[in-house]
Amino acid sequence: MREIFAGLPWWVKWVAVPIVALVVFGSMIATVIGFVVALLFKVLLFVALVGGLIYIVRKFMSSSSHRDW
Repeated sequence: MREIFAGLPWWVKWVAVPIVALVVFGSMIATVIGFVVALLFKVLLFVALVGGLIYIVRKFMSSSSHRDW
């Protein structure tokens, strides 16, 4: 791989090649990033809902008598 880029100017290696890669693989990269963000959102939502449920159950258990259960 180094032999291919050896005779090329620096701007081809550091500007043109990444731009071409973004054009070619841009939609795939955006899809992967979107999937990761959606997954993180769902995990955070799950953690918040479970935490809220635990908080409500503990609050209810401490305020009412245990004989009701």
